[in-house]
Amino acid sequence: MPNRPTLRTAYSAPGFFALALVLAPLAAPLAHDEHSDAQPAGAPGQDEIIDTQTSVVDTATLGDLDGLIDKLADRRVVFVGESHDRYEDHLNQLAIIQGLHARGKDLAIGMEFFQQPYQQALDDYVAGRLDEAEMLRRTGWFERWRFDYRLYRPILRLAREQGIPVIALNLEREITEAVGDGGLDALDDAQRARIPADMDSSDPAYRERVQAVFEVHPWTSGSPHGGDQGETTEDPEEAKARFERFLAVQLLWDEGMAERAAGYLAEHPGKTLVVLAGAGHLEYGQGVPKRLQRRIQVPTAVVLNGTQRDLDPKAADFLLYPRRVALPAAGMLGVMLDTDAVGQGLAVKGFAEGSGAKAAGMEEGDRIVRVGEIEIGSYADIRLALLDSRPGLRLPVEVLREPLFGDAERVNMEVELH
Repeated sequence: MPNRPTLRTAYSAPGFFALALVLAPLAAPLAHDEHSDAQPAGAPGQDEIIDTQTSVVDTATLGDLDGLIDKLADRRVVFVGESHDRYEDHLNQLAIIQGLHARGKDLAIGMEFFQQPYQQALDDYVAGRLDEAEMLRRTGWFERWRFDYRLYRPILRLAREQGIPVIALNLEREITEAVGDGGLDALDDAQRARIPADMDSSDPAYRERVQAVFEVHPWTSGSPHGGDQGETTEDPEEAKARFERFLAVQLLWDEGMAERAAGYLAEHPGKTLVVLAGAGHLEYGQGVPKRLQRRIQVPTAVVLNGTQRDLDPKAADFLLYPRRVALPAAGMLGVMLDTDAVGQGLAVKGFAEGSGAKAAGMEEGDRIVRVGEIEIGSYADIRLALLDSRPGLRLPVEVLREPLFGDAERVNMEVELH
């Protein structure tokens, strides 16, 4: 039986606008003059002089992505953070990868968004043995990640065009969900063998940051990025237990990604690894970067979007300030699907307000079997059928409908997406 894991309790495209800020040291606290006639702070009529801890940006040193990439070229690992739904973050990731590749770096791309058991599908996609749609089906993208694939598509297509390996960094969802529900003790032997044997929970700053996230979003299971929100409780012991499970999930994500990345670097000593992950896994080096360095000592840099955070030089090595870029909205059928129901196609269990499908005559209980030219057998098929659609587009949709008597009938309709 494998050793039980321990928790140590010692506790854009080229030309895309971005700025790498060079931050001056924080201002030193004002010295106290013991010979001054000033009254103690707080005395009547006394002004309160407080250190503002001001950071200074010298605008003469502001650079662009090209200059940033020059500085990154000597790093073995480049961590580029993101807010998952912000296209400008993914465009900057793309530009950094393109720039390093153009400078002759032998690259691999590590991605939080793919789970480790599905590495073969990524290898087959990059090698040209799988098309894009089948890669998305086999990796469970739409069920396991769910963010709009168009945000990441330019990066994946570049990897395929240039033969750049894509590394699935994340542990599978089944493990994190089990730990979120019942802690590490909920893992079976096979799952326990899949996780890092040593997870370091000794950093109080890391714990404090995770605690702050938990208090805003006290999820009980699944992922630090979302999931079912637990019922509120006044029992402090229950709240503490829920937080410890939440912390264990966060540790699993960070330690699991760090272990996978470190293993890849050790096996491929000539590779430069660009790691793409949510900013929360990278900021202040507390998540993946620190845990990777514990396993393998390599030069690294952390790059984050600075527009959604305080200007703190400790948060990252480089902060970017891109303009906001949004993808065009994708069209929707306006249906709620029963993805657990068995049978042909996908069952409709409800409709959104203003649903084009309902207006076209679709009914609850209908089973969608075709959208446009794509036969529907899974949730991924629906997402693929609508991937590049737009609101207002009219698509042919075929459903199976069970009458009161007799066999199911096929009903065809044209649905205006909204």
